[in-house]
Amino acid sequence: MSFILLGILNSQAAGGLALAGYVTGGSTTVNKFAFPSDTRSTLGTGLSSAVEGPAGMSDAGVAGYIAGGYDGSRVTTVDKFAFPSDSKTTLGTGLSTGLNQLAGMSNSGVAGYAGSARGSGGSPVSTVNKFAFPSDSRSTLGTGLSSSRSGAGGMSNSGVAGYIAGGTTSSTRVSTVDKFAFPSDSRSTLGTGLSFEREQLAGMSNSGVAGYVAEGAGSGTFVGSDVNKFAFPSDSRSTLGTGLSVARAFHGGMSNSGVAGYIAGGRNSSQTKLTTVDKFAFPSDTRSTLGTGLATAVEGVAGFQNEEI
Repeated sequence: MSFILLGILNSQAAGGLALAGYVTGGSTTVNKFAFPSDTRSTLGTGLSSAVEGPAGMSDAGVAGYIAGGYDGSRVTTVDKFAFPSDSKTTLGTGLSTGLNQLAGMSNSGVAGYAGSARGSGGSPVSTVNKFAFPSDSRSTLGTGLSSSRSGAGGMSNSGVAGYIAGGTTSSTRVSTVDKFAFPSDSRSTLGTGLSFEREQLAGMSNSGVAGYVAEGAGSGTFVGSDVNKFAFPSDSRSTLGTGLSVARAFHGGMSNSGVAGYIAGGRNSSQTKLTTVDKFAFPSDTRSTLGTGLATAVEGVAGFQNEEI
């Protein structure tokens, strides 16, 4: 998620806003994890429908967004959750067309982006939708992805660039990482992509420091557990010594920049849906698993966060 991921020295932002990360999709339930305790609650008002494969976007201190997904058909719906009340509205202007298997990235205070998706008939598209903050007016980037693909992972270096990594074309999984420079949205492609060709990935970010992409699905039921790390601003890639606790795909990411990133939910190689939430502490990248995971086992999830930038 969409994913940015992007700090935080305490559990409150200016004005006393409680900081938190959110994970949703696969049902209407929105899981909220309070930072830094990681205690979980569920919002009283959930998604407009039980979509799988949406994108998550964040405008820190203002609102989080869940865009698109599949609930029996591909939807254009964008739900907005205002901080700190978590009250939900639905944007009058949604995505440019019904899309699922999206990736999200964010330039907090400026715009959120949703790209890499399946559109009409299930075909992958290169379209990237942009929602300007605070008006939430939508446009589509003149230059989309370098190839039409779906199921990528998103990560962000707020104020600098957003990234859409991996995914699958109509025939091939790719390791490509496209970079969109803020605020021009000009696109380049990293010389070094992912160490794996995968789809149904998840991204998380430690803004100003690094972005992370957690491995998804390969051929058949094969799923991986590796986590690639891209150091900012060089975009040099490494692979964490300790990956995910469970190899998975269709998972989601959220971030508490300067503190930790989280990979949540998804499904394993046995097609079992998961409640697991892995936490990677910044900057050491040491992994733990939260004692309290998601409220229910879900796949096709996305995350967003309310954090101080």
